Amino acid sequence: MAGRSTAATRPKPPQRRRISNSSNPKFLKDPKLLFSSALLLCDAILVALIIAYVPYTKIDWDAYMSQVSGFLGGERDYANLKGDTRPLVYPAGFLYFYSAIQYVTGGQVHPAQILFGILYIINLGIILFIYGKTDVVPWWAFILLCLSKRVHSIFALRLFNDCFAMMLLGAVSIKMNVLLYAPPLLLLMLKAMSIGGVISALSGAALVQVLLGMPFIISHPFAYISRAFNLGRVFILFWSVNFKFVPEPIFVSKAFAVSLLIAHLGLLTAFAHYRWCMHEGGLVKFLYSRLDPIKLKFALTSSFPLKKSFNIHSSNRVLRKEYIVTTMFVGNFIGIVCARSLHYQFYSWYFHSLPYLLWKTPFPTVLRILLFIGVEFCWNVFPSSLYSSAMLLFLHLVILVGLWSAPSEYPYVDNKASTENKDK
Repeated sequence: MAGRSTAATRPKPPQRRRISNSSNPKFLKDPKLLFSSALLLCDAILVALIIAYVPYTKIDWDAYMSQVSGFLGGERDYANLKGDTRPLVYPAGFLYFYSAIQYVTGGQVHPAQILFGILYIINLGIILFIYGKTDVVPWWAFILLCLSKRVHSIFALRLFNDCFAMMLLGAVSIKMNVLLYAPPLLLLMLKAMSIGGVISALSGAALVQVLLGMPFIISHPFAYISRAFNLGRVFILFWSVNFKFVPEPIFVSKAFAVSLLIAHLGLLTAFAHYRWCMHEGGLVKFLYSRLDPIKLKFALTSSFPLKKSFNIHSSNRVLRKEYIVTTMFVGNFIGIVCARSLHYQFYSWYFHSLPYLLWKTPFPTVLRILLFIGVEFCWNVFPSSLYSSAMLLFLHLVILVGLWSAPSEYPYVDNKASTENKDK
């Protein structure tokens, strides 16, 4: 009897262990979640120490507050909204956001630093979430996202509007650099949505910009449009981190700007044709399949009923997460490479995509880390020199060549993608 009783009770300990294991929090089983949480905590402490002990650097904050004060005082002419360092050159969303910041902080620097420190941690959390979902960068390399002296400074010590623009990403009304994401985003929309759906989305985005700018468009339309959406601004060479080795007469010339624009459009077209649309037979074939006259005419005459327009094509498919992130990050990086002027705060436009881009290249891990260190070094040389500027351009081009050399990704979530993943 005693033997039978002992035998009957033998399976119980494993059962207790199974129950105990199933009750463990998910983040204890996932190294990416555990490491990301630790990084957020450590970086939050670091940001708090920076705000407490590193002196604030006065650059644009006073100008922002002066422009906001003019707006809140009733001024609607962009020509009269100025600060101590510059006239207002950002769209209306900037004024609304910084009006709210002024209300919360009272226009004082220290409360604003705390707010921007929180913004930094939220932005880092979003990026870590994206990295964790895409399985491109190994979890241990997430720490690279927390090692930039320049990016910490941009958020916690300079309070630039680039911080809000990049966290929201779709915030063209805060700063125009977000338009660098527009070409790859349009391509993704064409792949995942119907023509009617794309037109509806673009119309909605344009309507938002019109509504935000309405107080200024009604009163002084030319001043608003010419200043807030000036794509031909020429920056001072001294403050530029890239192309510092170019003589100033060439740097500020129209010919140089046009050459870079042609290079930008050419690289986008090449990547779209040979990389992003390779599985559809190239860019031209893909666009023809989506924009042939019959489908386009039907979409334009459908008066935008959303359900109907999204069902126009049965070929609409779900895109893979990794493909979406890669296309967006690479498209933005191409714009960075071809930008005539990159000021120090512009590093926030693409820094958080650097580890992802580097791990998409076929380079060995050591070279990826060295490239990351090299780019970070160039952005911390102040003022930038001929050599640091040339080095930055060289490193950007090396990364771009690596991205071009990487295998083209299959875009869609279906059986073929699953089969390719198994083959890998």
